[in-house]
Amino acid sequence: MHALVKPMSSCTLKTLPASLRLLFSVFLLTIGAGYLAALFYLYLEDVDPHKKMGMGLVEGITMKYHGVRGNTRLESALRGIMANKITSSETEEVLRWVSAGASEAGYREKVKPLLDKNCVICHNAKSSPAVPPLTTFEEVREVTRVDMGPGLDQLARVSHVHLFGISIIFLLTGMIFSLSEITSALKLPIIVVPYVAIWMDIGSWWITKYQPFFAYTVIIGGCFMGMALAAQILIPLWEMWFKKPGATPIDTPTKHASDRES
Repeated sequence: MHALVKPMSSCTLKTLPASLRLLFSVFLLTIGAGYLAALFYLYLEDVDPHKKMGMGLVEGITMKYHGVRGNTRLESALRGIMANKITSSETEEVLRWVSAGASEAGYREKVKPLLDKNCVICHNAKSSPAVPPLTTFEEVREVTRVDMGPGLDQLARVSHVHLFGISIIFLLTGMIFSLSEITSALKLPIIVVPYVAIWMDIGSWWITKYQPFFAYTVIIGGCFMGMALAAQILIPLWEMWFKKPGATPIDTPTKHASDRES
């Protein structure tokens, strides 16, 4: 057993074959590019529309998960994250219909053509579970109710997808990072922090639905997740390709007495 543990304990990123280092490198770079693309998408969908309305990130997150209790879901979307998908005159036309009682006749005459033109391409039966369909009067009627934020079924669907997907990503990046030569005092927290951040971030979606103050926790969890992922990508890349050869591993003794005896 001791003979099997010794080779594993001496295996580091720098000592891996070139083929494995290349494989790990392109994987880490691809994950990094994917994360940056996700941040850009988040900015376009959740930050920029609210910024144009003079709202900050916290207010945008609060609106997304807690809702705007004085508005309908449709109005919150048209004045928030969907403001750049439809013209202001079309928005006012839809909101006048809502204020007038959201009748089926008014829907078919004025609202349906606007939604078919601007919204149905994404809001249809084949769209993501988090995106409500807007193809029929009954579906549109659902989003003309007071905006209480996403339902528990929507939160459950989105949460389980993110928990499964992100945890697998951090499993793979963490396995590569675990071969790093940095001290255990730094390595162990960087391996664990992403999972704590996932729980903090996604768990706060649920709490924010009832208590808007926890929108801050969503941001804090996301920041810790991003910093941990950056460390799990950049440190291995540096050790595999830029660290000077022959340097003594930071966290590995040069020689143990037990090794000399064996």
